[in-house]
Amino acid sequence: MKKGFFNSIEWPTVLLIGFVYAAWLSLAFWGQALNPFLWIALMAILTTLYWSIVHEVVHNHPTRQPIVNYALVYLPLGWVYALGRFGDGHLQHHATGDLTDPFDDPESWYLAQRDWNSLSPFSRALLTVNNTLAGRMVIGPLITLWRMIAGDAMQVARGGEVGKSVAKAWLIHIPGLVLLAWLLQTSSQVPAWQFALAAYFGISILLIRTFLEHQAAETQGERTVIIEDRGPLAFLFLYNNLHVVHHTRPGLAWYRLPGFYRRHRAGFIRRNNGYVYPSYARIFRLFFLKAKEPVAHPHTV
Repeated sequence: MKKGFFNSIEWPTVLLIGFVYAAWLSLAFWGQALNPFLWIALMAILTTLYWSIVHEVVHNHPTRQPIVNYALVYLPLGWVYALGRFGDGHLQHHATGDLTDPFDDPESWYLAQRDWNSLSPFSRALLTVNNTLAGRMVIGPLITLWRMIAGDAMQVARGGEVGKSVAKAWLIHIPGLVLLAWLLQTSSQVPAWQFALAAYFGISILLIRTFLEHQAAETQGERTVIIEDRGPLAFLFLYNNLHVVHHTRPGLAWYRLPGFYRRHRAGFIRRNNGYVYPSYARIFRLFFLKAKEPVAHPHTV
């Protein structure tokens, strides 16, 4: 039994987890002499990579034991999300038969038409800016955090099994948060504002990946993007830029995604009807200051 367990471990992911924790904690405890802006940039990159690893954990990597996987990333380098809540929402996103639907898909950035119509002019302007890549990177983390906090607070207030599950996830998360804060308070000379900015910018970078990974196409197969990027962002996102591959094979480890895509490229492009971009540089050129789509979902009322 033990031999089978160790043989099934995805060691590249384990090594990556070790590297991210070692690098993050090294910068936290001994990085005070670095230029603050360089420190923030390095920590933001590591934070993005941490969230990409958490995404792997949600999909039952790097071992076959979920409790082991979650334990490996329990110390919350990203601070803000309870791992259980991140996992529940993301698996629901995969399970929905209606990707992008604002009612069924918890990761949808769209609003139903009637909800959009009910917003104030200021809220509409804010969400329109958020539908540009620049806006998503600047104010997107705030909107993401607000949606999470307000949504989870409402679930807990409503009670029931769902409310209990949400509360449990946060009760599991908070001790890790307290432990990390205590370690930094007692052993780090880096100012708290640097940690706050690094956490914020880590989410900001992550939102580059989620910016257009789904579109509100009528056909389900056309809703998930392929971004054929091979640069640093592709690695930071653990190759989830090849997002249609991930949705088709969610159990495939990150380091197997590029090869699998190369072998079946033509089929994947037929599957999503050419919803393909060559690189993140192209996406920046197209959508940095231009909204990619309306906020109101075109197929809901």
